[in-house]
Formats: sequence, structure tokens, C-alpha cells
Amino acid sequence: TFTMGISRDSRHKRRATGGKKANLKKKRLYESGRPPAMTKIGATRVHTVRVRGGNEKFRAMRLDTGNFSWGTEVTTRKTRILDVVYNASNNELVRTKALVKGAIIQVDPTPFKAWYEQHYGVKVGVKKAQKKAAAEELAEKKVSNHVQRNHAERNKTRTLDPALDEAFASGRLLCCVSSRPGQSGRCDGYVLEGKELEFYTRQLKKRKQ
Repeated sequence: TFTMGISRDSRHKRRATGGKKANLKKKRLYESGRPPAMTKIGATRVHTVRVRGGNEKFRAMRLDTGNFSWGTEVTTRKTRILDVVYNASNNELVRTKALVKGAIIQVDPTPFKAWYEQHYGVKVGVKKAQKKAAAEELAEKKVSNHVQRNHAERNKTRTLDPALDEAFASGRLLCCVSSRPGQSGRCDGYVLEGKELEFYTRQLKKRKQ
């Protein structure tokens, strides 16, 4: 069966002044395009695509984990992707839960919580009613004097955004995808914080109204 390819040439387009151009050559392979991957959330499935120059692209069809970087704490953890909640370019990409660059997604904060507790000796994402019990639990934990000194030193400069603490407590951390899953076969990104987190939280509230 004959199927039309995706062509990226501009010879079929009119001039800026509105005049028609004469199309003096046929389509070329180097002008061809491919359909979008529309990566979804699910058990990892990645196809390899042979591209120009014999190189390979990794077309992720489904992904359920990714590496996410926490900028202010300078740490990266592999974590589960839970949901796609916002996309500035198109609401359809949110409805279909497409993992694309720039998408705002929710991830599981457990690996970050575990790292924070180990690094600072402080529990994050604890609900107000349970804060006292969590502090007592940590106090009972036996750690060496060396680790205690490390924790004390690190806690001198420790700051945690209250909005992030809330996100940890809710069990859903907002992240932005910065890799291109349809090209690299990975869904990596960074944890939203500060002004950026405020902005996207506002946008999400607007959507719910």
C-alpha cells in the first residue's frame, strides 16, 4: 500500500509576498520526517531507529522511570513517573499523558526523601501531627559521632522550601522533563522549586477552576 511520507521541504510554500514558487525538484530523502513518538507512561518500551549517517535514535514508546535532578541540593535520583499534569504547548498532550520535553509531571518523592534523611538526619514531608513522633524516631536512631558531626555541619546551611516540603508530604513531586524521550529514549528532568514551582502551581489551580 502507498502511504504518504512526512516531508519537511518549504518549496510547496508561498513566498512572504504571497506569490507562488515553481517547484523545480522532487522530494528528497534528507527532507523527510517521521511521525511523533507520543511517549506514554508504562512499562519501558524503546525502539531503535536507524537515522542519517547510520546513527541511531532511541524512540521511547513507553517509560515509567527517569533521572530527576534536585538543583538546590545538587543531587539526582532515579524515580517513578506518576502522571502528566501540565503542558504549556497543548492540553491534548496532558489528556493523552504524553511524555515530551517541557511537560510538567508528577514523580514519586521517596528516593529524594531517603537521600535527605541520610544527608541531613532530618525527615521531610512529615505531616504536622506526626512531626513530634518523627523527631523522636530519628533521635532514637543510633549513628556514629562522625555522622552526627556531619549532620550538624550540614544543618547550619540547610534550607527547605515550604512548598517542596508540602509536595513531599503529599507524595507527589512536580518535575519538568528536560530530555527528549522520543529522541533519546529517556525521560529525565529536574525538580521544580522556587519561582518556577509557584508559577506552575498557580497554573494548575487555574486549570481546576
